[in-house]
Amino acid sequence: MSDEPAVSLPFSWTIRVYWEDTDAGGVVYHASYLRFLERARSEWLRGLGIDQVALKQTTGLAFMVRDMQIDFLKPALLDDELSVTVEVKEQRAASILFAQAVTRTDGSCLIRAKVRVACVDLGRMRPALIPSDLFAADSL
Repeated sequence: MSDEPAVSLPFSWTIRVYWEDTDAGGVVYHASYLRFLERARSEWLRGLGIDQVALKQTTGLAFMVRDMQIDFLKPALLDDELSVTVEVKEQRAASILFAQAVTRTDGSCLIRAKVRVACVDLGRMRPALIPSDLFAADSL
């Protein structure tokens, strides 16, 4: 693993905005975007064939958000169909930096985020090396 930026094609996951995601005015509540981003990263892992429950059970490891920067550009509204992208920008020995975006189907970018996740040994709650065989050589 290297500190050089990894090459990654953006992964895209579609979500619909429901009442539970909004405030009383039908505008997506800011914390809902965190769920959208998390779900897209989870679906990205699933798409790579990585079972997070099995990873936890067999290795005691999990990925946790270490740092996040979000630019809220435009609001999403009730019933909008959104696309959430995931792109690996950098992989280090114990963390991955993602660029993520939430866009409306008309192409309007609503959110831009940088998210660093750390690989953590859950028993010690300390950073741990990402297993070298976790990702296929061409998946990042």
